[in-house]
This record gives sequence, structure tokens and C-alpha cells, in this order.
Amino acid sequence: MEFKGVYTALITPFSNGEVDYGKLRELVNRQIDGGVAGIVPVGTTGESPTLTYEEHLKVIEETIKTADGRCQIIAGTGANSTHEAVEMTLKAKAMGADASLQVTPYYNKPTQEGLYRHFMTVAEATELPVVLYNVPGRSGIPINIDTIIRLRQANPLIAAVKEAAGSAERVSAILDGCDITVLSGDDALTLPMMSVGATGVVSVTSNLLPAEMSELVKLFEAGETRKALELNRRLYPFFRDQFIETNPIPIKAAMAICGLIKEEYRLPLCELSQAHREKLTATLKGLKLI
Repeated sequence: MEFKGVYTALITPFSNGEVDYGKLRELVNRQIDGGVAGIVPVGTTGESPTLTYEEHLKVIEETIKTADGRCQIIAGTGANSTHEAVEMTLKAKAMGADASLQVTPYYNKPTQEGLYRHFMTVAEATELPVVLYNVPGRSGIPINIDTIIRLRQANPLIAAVKEAAGSAERVSAILDGCDITVLSGDDALTLPMMSVGATGVVSVTSNLLPAEMSELVKLFEAGETRKALELNRRLYPFFRDQFIETNPIPIKAAMAICGLIKEEYRLPLCELSQAHREKLTATLKGLKLI
């Protein structure tokens, strides 16, 4: 299976404390209209830690049903329990997911051998392509490059890796060791990572700007480097502001300011501070989004 282009790490919209499934369907259709290659429901940006097990699976199901084959769906079914990751991935597969996103198990901080066994178990038990998610800033431990190479060589279902460790050099090192697909896990590093072999991005920005992020990737793929750089420079202030507070607080705030969703989170996440709201609003005005 080929992974190429923009994959939106979809936010989960809430209304009065509940998942707003009607709004979720609207957002899925908006992404597809914007030309994304795929959607990643219930990743970190989808506030997976505060969704119930039932909500988690229903968000995946509604995303798959709404997309109706019009784009790829990489279901966020990772967990710090291998048994739970397998169980959720099997259910997502039965719903029609094209692949699963498997985050590095968090808090229990397994060894590299434990990581290898965890990801291999998920791949072997589900027979669904796995996108590894390397995000040590969230999970507390990296997937070492040797472990990625070992996984890929052992099982072709280890199909891709979302690199969110902030290093473009890791892309070169991974591709030097194996033929796995690499996707940027950071909007601001999309072009640097693609310049050394990444094939796209799992994007937060595309929640608000799916067409613009799709254009950025397509321009670079087409060799229109100058135009891609110009677009990257225009979008950079928004890339930057997505991390003025913990993701997905800024992106949900931006979408609410633009009238796309209600600004609602689940504790322990809470609304954007006033000072940061003013900065984000100024950036949105600069981009002529409001």
C-alpha cells in the first residue's frame, strides 16, 4: 500500500461534553473536498486519551463511513497495552480501515526489544498495514532507527513511519537502512523531510487548511520548489502557532475562531490563554482567514 501526500490528523469535535458526530462528518467531507490523501482519526490531535473506548471506535467508524472510499483512512488504534492495540486494530480493520497508526507505548516505557515485539504482534495479529508513530516528546521513548529497520525487514506490513521527533536527519538514516515509507509528523518540517525522501505529512494544519497543505506537497513533488517554498513561508506563522500551547488546543481554537467548530476540549486540556489567543488571531488575520 502506498502512503503519499497529506494525511490529516483529524480533531475530534465536541458539543456539550459529547462527541459531535454530525460535525465530525462535516469535517471529514471538508478534508476530502480539500484534496487530502487520507485522514487519521483518533490520534493525539483527536484527543484519544480522553475518549472512551466506545467513542474511540465510533469516531473511526463514522470517519470510514463518511469517507466512503474517497480517501485512505489510517485509524489511530495505538495503545500502551499490546492487547488493546490489537483488539482496536482488528475492529478498525473490520470497519474498513486501510491501515493503523501505532504510537510508541507511552508511560510504561518499554525497551527496544519490547517495542519490536509490540509492533510485530500488532502487525501479525491484524494483518493490516502499520504506520509506526515515533513521537518521544509525547510517549517518553523513541523508536530507535535500528528497531525500525529490524521491523521493516521482518514484516512488510510495517509499512511506514510517522516521524515526529523533530529531526530531518532521521529520515535519511531510516531510508539508508530500509525501504520503509516516511511521513513527516510536523507541518513545519514537511519540506525539509520531503527533500531527503519523505513522501508526505501527517498534518495538523490541514484540519483548517487542507487544500493549502495538499498544494504544498504537490508543488514539491512536481519540482516547483520555489512555489513550494513561497507557500511554506506564507503558512509558517500558522505552523509555529500550533505549538504555542499543547496540541490540539491551538488548532481547535483556530478552527473555532474561523467558525468551523465549537471550541471545546476535555479536561485536562482546556481553552487557549488570552495572550496566545490574541497572537493566534493576529496570525489568522495575516493569512486572511478571518
